[in-house]
Amino acid sequence: FQVRPPGIPPDPPRRRGPAAMASPAVSPDSSSHEALSSVNSAPACSPTSDSENLSPDELELLAKLEEQNRLLEADSKSMRSMNGSRRNSGSSLVSSSSASSNLSHLEEDTWILWGRIVNEWDEWRKKKEKLLKELIRKGIPHHFRAIVWQLLCSATDMPVKNQYSELLKMSSPCEKLIRRDIARTYPEHEFFKGQDSLGQEVLFNVMKAYSLVDREVGYCQGSAFIVGLLLMQMPEEEAFCVFVRLMQEYRLRELFKPSMAELGLCIYQFEYMLQEQLPELNIHFRSQSFLTSMYASSWFLTLFLTTFPLPVATRVFDIFMYEGLEIVFRVGMALLQFNQAELVQLDMEGMSQYFQKVIPHQFDSCPDKLILKAFQVKYNPKKMKRLEKEYAAIKNKEMEEQIEIKRLRTENRLLKQRIETLEKESAALADRLIQVASKIPIFLFF
Repeated sequence: FQVRPPGIPPDPPRRRGPAAMASPAVSPDSSSHEALSSVNSAPACSPTSDSENLSPDELELLAKLEEQNRLLEADSKSMRSMNGSRRNSGSSLVSSSSASSNLSHLEEDTWILWGRIVNEWDEWRKKKEKLLKELIRKGIPHHFRAIVWQLLCSATDMPVKNQYSELLKMSSPCEKLIRRDIARTYPEHEFFKGQDSLGQEVLFNVMKAYSLVDREVGYCQGSAFIVGLLLMQMPEEEAFCVFVRLMQEYRLRELFKPSMAELGLCIYQFEYMLQEQLPELNIHFRSQSFLTSMYASSWFLTLFLTTFPLPVATRVFDIFMYEGLEIVFRVGMALLQFNQAELVQLDMEGMSQYFQKVIPHQFDSCPDKLILKAFQVKYNPKKMKRLEKEYAAIKNKEMEEQIEIKRLRTENRLLKQRIETLEKESAALADRLIQVASKIPIFLFF
């Protein structure tokens, strides 16, 4: 996958872009309207925070993006009015037509902007970092996701890519386990349907290759959802490289180790945020023995890919690629804040059903609302670092206690063995004395 030379713009809208041509799969966006909505989502911060580094054209485009958010919202309201009342159908159709026309122009402008970002990547990362962050929070256009994700994690030119074909010729001890789980990964997605589908085959290839380059981690089921999303955007060699980078640089490797120690840390940190920001809900969870790990483990292990529909989950993944696991904490807390009033009324079984059936679809039509709420969540990196040290100290103490308990158990076992040996020796000595006594003449005792 190569970036276009500077000065050559990407293909115009409605043509296959560079990422689309390279990818064997389909976009997770369920419709063109959703894809465009992801482009035009509202961030939590002002888009002009880096305005001193922007050209007039870029400032104008950002203003258009903000205006388009309002148009889409107005159009959505108009369409709802049209469905509910025949009297408003005329104005609704006018609004819809106007929004569609504006979307067409905005789509072209967005292509130009992201084409410039890709071609001038180093400059944007160094000089326009704040603006880039804002645009990513708005949503990366799906035609550009493949190359932008690779650029974000520096996976465009990795030596391990040259090993990929050789790894596929090797045998992995995880193959049976991977084969067993393949059908459970995005079972409803067209790309992965069917035992002989291309999606299942390339997913198996990437998971097998990784299990060979990182034998300590091997294979973990949750990681297949992340790889599956990558394969919807790019060919398997590129997906493999991105996944390797994510495991190395984004804390995912620690999450997927057999001990899952990093997952324990994430749960510990999330529980602290819950206790601090939603104390009433935290007390209710505890009263119902509703453990944080029961609902939040999958959030961290699959980055919400098993929680939300793909158009929403992919928006979260865009931000994860730039900002790391912080977005998982933010989105998780945003969900709890949004649903606190309902959750405190439910028992454990009710809450389990609520997390499975209600929460996943609350933001299907408005992922921007979720992203906006997520960036309103209080998140203190210094406090999280302190919690990490605190958790490490707790675990070290537990380990020391376990070592001491193990030592005491070993000592106790040895003492028991010694006692058993002494008892046997004592019994043998008693038998010997009885035998000796039986041979002494009776008259010697008088």
